[in-house]
Amino acid sequence: MGPRGAEAMQRMCTAAEMKFYGQSLLGGGGGGLKGSYYLRPNKNCNLTMWPAGCEPGWSCNIRKEDNINIKKDKEIPLRINDCQPCCPGFFCPHGLTCMIPCPLGAYCPRAQLNQVTGICDPYRYQLPPGQANHSCGGADIWADFQTGYELFCSGGFYCPTTTIRNPCNKGSGSTSQMRKSSLSNLATLCECVGITMILVIIYNCSGHVLSDRERRQAKSREAAARSARETVQARERWKSAKDVARKGAELTAQLSRTFSRKKNEEHKGSKAGSDAGDHKGKKKKDDNLVKMLRDIEENPDSEEGFNLEIGDKNLKKQGKGKQLHTRSQIFKYAYGQIEKEKALQEQTKNMTLSGVISVASDMEFLNRPPIEVFFQDLTLTLKGKKKHLLRCVTGKLVPGHVSAVMGPSGAGKTTFLSALLGKAAGCTITGSILINGKNDPMQSYKRIIGYVPQDDIVHGNLTVEENLWFSARCRLAADLDKAERVLIVERVIEALGLQHIRDSLVGTVEKRGISGGQRKRVNVGLEMVMEPSLLILDEPTSGLDSSSSLLLLRALRREALEGVNICMVLHQPSYTLYKMFDDLILLAKGGFTVYHGPVKKVEDYFSNLGIVVPERVNPPDYYIDILEGIVKPSANATVKFKELPLRWMLHNGYPVPPDILDSAGVSSISKDGSSHGGLTPAGSATPDHTLAGDVWQDVKFTVGQKKDFLWLNFSRSQDLSNRDTPNIFMQYKFFLGRVGKQRLREARTQAMDYLILLLAGICLGTLAKVSDETFGANGYMYTVIGVSLLTKIAALRSFSLDKLHYWRERSAGMSSLAYFLAKDSVDHFNTMIKPAVYLSMFYFFNNPRSTIFENYLVLLCLVYCVTGIAYALSIYYEPSPAQLWSVLLPVVLTLVANQGADSFASKIGNYCYTKWALEAFLLTNAERYSGVWLIQRCGAIKQRGYDLEDYYPCLAYLIATGIISRGVAFFCLITFQKK
Repeated sequence: MGPRGAEAMQRMCTAAEMKFYGQSLLGGGGGGLKGSYYLRPNKNCNLTMWPAGCEPGWSCNIRKEDNINIKKDKEIPLRINDCQPCCPGFFCPHGLTCMIPCPLGAYCPRAQLNQVTGICDPYRYQLPPGQANHSCGGADIWADFQTGYELFCSGGFYCPTTTIRNPCNKGSGSTSQMRKSSLSNLATLCECVGITMILVIIYNCSGHVLSDRERRQAKSREAAARSARETVQARERWKSAKDVARKGAELTAQLSRTFSRKKNEEHKGSKAGSDAGDHKGKKKKDDNLVKMLRDIEENPDSEEGFNLEIGDKNLKKQGKGKQLHTRSQIFKYAYGQIEKEKALQEQTKNMTLSGVISVASDMEFLNRPPIEVFFQDLTLTLKGKKKHLLRCVTGKLVPGHVSAVMGPSGAGKTTFLSALLGKAAGCTITGSILINGKNDPMQSYKRIIGYVPQDDIVHGNLTVEENLWFSARCRLAADLDKAERVLIVERVIEALGLQHIRDSLVGTVEKRGISGGQRKRVNVGLEMVMEPSLLILDEPTSGLDSSSSLLLLRALRREALEGVNICMVLHQPSYTLYKMFDDLILLAKGGFTVYHGPVKKVEDYFSNLGIVVPERVNPPDYYIDILEGIVKPSANATVKFKELPLRWMLHNGYPVPPDILDSAGVSSISKDGSSHGGLTPAGSATPDHTLAGDVWQDVKFTVGQKKDFLWLNFSRSQDLSNRDTPNIFMQYKFFLGRVGKQRLREARTQAMDYLILLLAGICLGTLAKVSDETFGANGYMYTVIGVSLLTKIAALRSFSLDKLHYWRERSAGMSSLAYFLAKDSVDHFNTMIKPAVYLSMFYFFNNPRSTIFENYLVLLCLVYCVTGIAYALSIYYEPSPAQLWSVLLPVVLTLVANQGADSFASKIGNYCYTKWALEAFLLTNAERYSGVWLIQRCGAIKQRGYDLEDYYPCLAYLIATGIISRGVAFFCLITFQKK
């Protein structure tokens, strides 16, 4: 080290002086940076001693006899000798007599006096007055950008050292040039055009992915159906030929018996001789047709010789499809069975009942456990209101019968079905319901019970076949062979007349699909494909024409042949449909039973009461009009329409409630002196109702209904259905496939989401340019708000549109966890793609110093977090309030998180996801600012309450919030059921 270097080292600040300068900047170590940078008095610069080195840009040397130790941090050395201007590349603060090296990214040349302003350029200090020999020195301050911007390498230049400044594109405080030519702009433009083209292709061609696959499956299925039909036609021709041959054989036998025995013996002898003579030379073989005729004559019922390639005989050899592997073989087996069943049904048209039973026994069906439902004195009362919905309903539903529940509006028909299924929330149920003679809950048999709701709850973005197949996969026995599954689904499609629309989308409100009647049949088919033992239907023929209703009821009659117990609510069925039912349950207003028994005896029962159906009038319509009070019974009737429930109870010997007896003028006291029922007699005084009392009753009813819903959701009953459905992992696989298909069909909507994110990235990246003073805080704040809002709005669609479908599938026994995880798994694709789409534009237009991967990692965690929050909002709220919350939350929470470190709002913001995302963005960008930016970085981070070590904890907090919010969303999914 030379003399000048040794002298410069003597002027360098020690650790004690550097510590003193830093504490002065921070105001003694308290809050943020001070507004002024005048140092406190010290050993060298105070009121009694002020050498020239205390002026800005100047420094002094120590005494010769003193030795300096730069690392000494306890005591400031005495510096008052040989005061000179600060060396280039160093700055000398005002109030210190030592030099501090300028940090990288700074430009610290020797100052030049501006004769006009009297300021030492490029700095802002002036020469001390009264000192003629005092000249401009070096830099005087290193602080934040707002206070000491003159030390920073100015915009349009880069400074490889603290004394050299070269021109560059843009930026402040840079040590090297970021070369960005026109090729970079062209690459950004090409990327934007490329992503837009990909989105356009997805928007227009997304439907072809599934449609091509469906066309290939349809070709295989149509070939199998055609082959099966040809087989049946060949079998019918063969049977016709057998019948003709059999008749010819019988005619030949009758003619041969008219000849004499003698002639017959001579004929046999001559035939034997001729055969013996011709045996040596000719050896004639009988014609094949003659052999077949002889076989038929000997055994007329035999079907030998009929050996088509896919005939029923070959299929039976394969063990009911268990050895079938290819799709073609499975479809051939299924359609072969269906065509056979059609042929047997044609045979039963003109048969007696015993003949139908014998043919049905020959048809091969899956064994279904029978369910007989017996209900006695069934009464439903609204909790807290003492209002009866059903009264003293007694009867039974028999396997193999199709029962119809009819009555006027308000008779409690749907309530009756809900009571049987144990789903009457908010009601008190009295009486007994026995399943196969046992007091078991209906929930124990839910795997073999089908319930068709009144509303057509069908997935509109799936085809008819896909809807049916999903229900079959999740609800049929797990060990059932695939060929049998195909047979069941194809049998239902054939029975409901859905062949020509099987590959059509069901349709939604926005996109039209199949007709309303076809949708209703698909709604019924969802329950038929699971092979139920008890099938409950709520108004399945509403909205159907007569032909569609007849087709549906025929399909249900066929189910009844397999021992299925079927009960349905109907409104005004035609006479043809009415005669197809086995039993009728006729309810009056108030939930009373008027008739329960065979359909063929209902007219006799009412005739005995003097109610005769006029000619050309449909009996159920006439009875309902009487119960409604529209039509009065004839003059020959012995009862009024209000007395019909009482007559039915007396006819069957059921106990009668006292209010019914009082209304009929009969004593309400029974033989044992006790009254039946819980209502106050008609003549008694009823308590006065007050507004407060009514409000209290409504509150009690609402609370009781919520309690019942929770009990229904969390109660678990022993499974008595003896059917092992697919486990949660298999159901997750099925749900995953279904949601994947739905997302592919919604690709246009997804493409629009991506396009909006692209536009948001361009707009926010252009408008919120990176400011070196704030490290891009504004752009990142807009990013947190924009991405949170757009992602939440899109994620709301995952659950808000499928609530009804989920409730139906859950009541059928499907796994809620598999459903939720499948939805979330498919949405992970958007979680990974959306940050990349947004950053592809925002990063290049905003041009932050942090890398694109660091920004992507933060944005990925942010999208994962807000998606989970959107799940919870969409499940708990209705669509409109959920959208409102999705808009308000990111805006409000971001404003709260952007407050100062000492404010009360910032303490709340410490628990907001927006604060963690914004902090992670700023930290990853601030770490790229070093050298001259250190004070600016430390001050900004300290002012916001951030810490450079909190980058990964912030990401962890975002991921943890996403996981917790998903847990909350799943809890809401299985707990709350809002309609």
